[in-house]
Amino acid sequence: MRLTKYAHSCIRVEHDGGVLVVDPGVFSDPAALDGADAVLITHEHPDHLDVAAVRLQLDRRPFPIHGPASLAGALGDAADALHPVTAGESFTAAGVAVRAYGGKHAVIHPDIPVVDNLGFLINDVVYHPGDALVVPDETPVDTLFAPIHAPWSKFSEVLDFIRAVAPRRAYALHDALLNDNGLGVLNRQYSALSGTEYQRLEPGSRVDV
Repeated sequence: MRLTKYAHSCIRVEHDGGVLVVDPGVFSDPAALDGADAVLITHEHPDHLDVAAVRLQLDRRPFPIHGPASLAGALGDAADALHPVTAGESFTAAGVAVRAYGGKHAVIHPDIPVVDNLGFLINDVVYHPGDALVVPDETPVDTLFAPIHAPWSKFSEVLDFIRAVAPRRAYALHDALLNDNGLGVLNRQYSALSGTEYQRLEPGSRVDV
């Protein structure tokens, strides 16, 4: 599989001629959706779902959207494209095997409602957890995209998450709210303490897994 890391939480997966896009949010380049055969959305927050960009691409070339049933409200008139997914479910998207994990977004604050969130294990190789730190215990993960910074997390929790998943390598995810100072500090700490090969990919970077 070839992976292209777009800004923040967006990943484009190309495999056997199919294109699968995960979490094309408002901080990411809408071009990530060009030619998409299917889209995975972990949850409804705008940094993971740019509704306008998704609608525009659906008008050009229809594709299925896989994610929590609660996405229907955010998608509005694009909800017909939604294929609801529940935690524990396995399915195929753009010709790639996917398994969903979790069910709920991490708590940001007791006063903020908790929305549905699914993590996606793609082709038994790549794990994108969305906005929750759910470990897929029964399946070894080769490549983890770890949300390194968020209003709902702290460094020690994310570090322990990476260690618990124990991937062969980990790439930074969910980092659009960090400036260069914060990125420098966190990248050094995760590299030193995560127990795996850790790297932050610049938006647009491609890797083969």
